[in-house]
Amino acid sequence: HSSVKYELVQAGWAKCWSRRENRPYYFNRFTNQSLWEVPVLGQHDVISDPLGLNAAPAEGGDSNLGNGGQRKRQSSEEQGAGPNSFKRVEPTTPISPSTPGGKPWSAAPEEKQTPATPTTPSPAPVPYRPAVVYWDLDIQTNAVIRERRPANHLPPHPEIELQRAQLVTKLRQHYHELCHQREGIDPPRESFNRWLLERKVIDKGHDPLLPSDCDPVISPSMFREVMNDIPIRLSRIKYKEEARKLLFKYAEAAKKMIDSRNASPESRKVVKWNAEDTMSWLRRDHSASKEDYMDRLEHLRQQCGPHVAAVAKDSVEGICSKIYQLSAEYSRRLRQTHLKACASPPQSRLVYCYPVRLTLPSPPLPRVELHFENDMACLRFRGEMVKVNRGHFSKLELLYRYSCIDDPRFEKFLSRVWCLLKRYQVMFGSGANEGTGLQGALPVPVFEALNRQFGVSFECFASPLNCYFKQFCSAFPDIDGFFGSRGPFLSFGPVSGSFEANPPFCEELMDAMVTHFEDLLDHSTEPLSFIVFVPEWRDPVTPALTRMEGSRFLRHQMSVPAYEHEYRSGSQHICKREDMYYRAVHGTAVLFLQNEAGFAKWGPTPERLAELTAAYRPSSSRSSSLSSPGPAHVAPADRDSVPKQGVESA
Repeated sequence: HSSVKYELVQAGWAKCWSRRENRPYYFNRFTNQSLWEVPVLGQHDVISDPLGLNAAPAEGGDSNLGNGGQRKRQSSEEQGAGPNSFKRVEPTTPISPSTPGGKPWSAAPEEKQTPATPTTPSPAPVPYRPAVVYWDLDIQTNAVIRERRPANHLPPHPEIELQRAQLVTKLRQHYHELCHQREGIDPPRESFNRWLLERKVIDKGHDPLLPSDCDPVISPSMFREVMNDIPIRLSRIKYKEEARKLLFKYAEAAKKMIDSRNASPESRKVVKWNAEDTMSWLRRDHSASKEDYMDRLEHLRQQCGPHVAAVAKDSVEGICSKIYQLSAEYSRRLRQTHLKACASPPQSRLVYCYPVRLTLPSPPLPRVELHFENDMACLRFRGEMVKVNRGHFSKLELLYRYSCIDDPRFEKFLSRVWCLLKRYQVMFGSGANEGTGLQGALPVPVFEALNRQFGVSFECFASPLNCYFKQFCSAFPDIDGFFGSRGPFLSFGPVSGSFEANPPFCEELMDAMVTHFEDLLDHSTEPLSFIVFVPEWRDPVTPALTRMEGSRFLRHQMSVPAYEHEYRSGSQHICKREDMYYRAVHGTAVLFLQNEAGFAKWGPTPERLAELTAAYRPSSSRSSSLSSPGPAHVAPADRDSVPKQGVESA
């Protein structure tokens, strides 16, 4: 009897108690099937036969329940009927695949249920159902790729992820110290995050987060942003007195810098003369307006800027080089530790896309503790806690069940969720709201319209935390693959399908994205479509936007005006519901890149465009007006001049 009981448990069956009928019933957490009688083994093995094609028909018409954990039962407590009257009902929201009365991991002591007795029956816990969801995991993919061999990434491990988090934090600290010591400035806001993105475009190293094999060594992104803040950081000015002070500080800093560096005589002469002339003008003219001060500042920057940049160039290149060298060293050390803890040729068959698979089997993973605080799931490993709201925790369960093939009993689920949350926490940075602007997403109505009108079923830039579809590309295949990721988009080669692309706003990444789009469209005769959402930066214009506007694959372009649309927060998995949406303060360009077959199948007709435009209309009750980060070469003052609230744009 004990072996039969064990096999029933492994097949997903749990014994629950019906309050209405005052007797036990049996519930399967894999298929959502409910029976009064003890289940018969062999009828439906969900692991070997997930679609139930080989299962014997069950009496009472229950054999078709299931659909991957997406159907819910209506028990006798709700219907007051016998087991043969159980109906299948499409839920309005995805439900958690957790087993009523039990979980695939050990619960905290305070969560354990007292066994029911005949005298004091206790109800079976109801699976958690989020009140509001921001995804639709039922939409099947239409992205077709060439079958590929498993990815050669090292499997995630909490010990390694913890070390990676510590090393990235240490690298951020080094960057902060170098900017202070060498240039006397704070690091430009978000510049480290954009450096990570820019490096990943060209990095050929092994670490998924730390750059280690890049050419050139000097990052154009980091160099540009640090140089923009020299000799001082310019901020948005509102009042005349602020403009006067900023002009004085710039003149003083430029003069001090040219005196303390190895500048040419000509540079010293030009900078000192302009700085002293500005200070003299400030002392004698007290009736100038704010515009006068700002014009004078712009003139001073034009005269002194090239000379200041020339003397700072070597120092700033040294900062970029030092940060890269430290990153490469950290990556090498981390890989050595990872290898201690723990090839077939590519196929040409066309298959529907599937999540990244790792070549190396995962080692035994250490225990990660789970407990819930109000609406937050808290996961702790060696004193390090990460959090995610219960709605997104439920979403991760579903994604894991859909995508993971090496852990049917969820024994490694919590460890991998901890690694996932820690990875994105480290990428975001430790500052308030830092990094969340790189993870924003389109509103749900827009995704619904894209799927309904243009057949979109795939996101080119997403994560398990902010994805709408269950198929997407993301930055970290080693951990995201267990939750549905098809890997980084720049190494993803679909030959057919309809895609949405809302990339992080990093110019180098967007430029590489356009190159990849054109290469894919040029080499495929199957229907292929990319609907691209990028900020409509015109002053200065973004190179990626210019290239797409001139592409021979451009079928249509539309613009969504500023303040007339919204985004979902990059911190949606931890933020409050009222902070979930925010208005964009810049326009968004929507471009349709399609080959001939894609245009014939998903062309942007007026009717389709009208529905997409209607879906973009924001709900005034839920969105706030927050900014998106600007292009990397725009003055940092323009990026920091917005209200600092719960989130930023992506």
